[in-house]
Amino acid sequence: MTIPNLITTIRIVLAPVFVIYLINSQFLAALIVFLICAVSDGLDGALARVFNQKSKLGAYMDPLADKLILVAAFVALSIIGILPPWLAVTVIARDMMILLGILVLFLNRLEVIIKPSFLSKITTWAQFVTVLIVLTEFYLSTVNKIYPYIFYLTGLLTVSSGLHYMYRGFKIIGEAPAERHES
Repeated sequence: MTIPNLITTIRIVLAPVFVIYLINSQFLAALIVFLICAVSDGLDGALARVFNQKSKLGAYMDPLADKLILVAAFVALSIIGILPPWLAVTVIARDMMILLGILVLFLNRLEVIIKPSFLSKITTWAQFVTVLIVLTEFYLSTVNKIYPYIFYLTGLLTVSSGLHYMYRGFKIIGEAPAERHES
């Protein structure tokens, strides 16, 4: 196992730990775990590039690790009343749509290349920042004045990214030979 894949695996393992801290109102511990996840998200990719350790496994694991920690964060923070439910539903809907799209492409025997778009990277970054800002409310009380702006920006980016992935998926299906679509 490569070092970047090990870091990604640690991020996957930390997701339930993060949720447990949130459920138990241990917000400082949750913030620290989430910061580790956010930093390691950039670190694993950078190490993979620098040490030429990109792998097919890593290409699948990294976005799944992001989705796991972010969906867990948005759901838990929404349930405890810190994030608006509409934003949690938006994040979950986008991720489910992406996973279902990959499944449709796979079932149609179309090549699926896991490569996040620039818009998707910005969206993931905005989602991480949103969670970090919300978690800092307990330590920086003035932050909550910008919540509506952050929530709407993150929601807009999430919807835009989802639509962009839909466009890419439809384009792949539209360019495939007709006999692959028939069932």
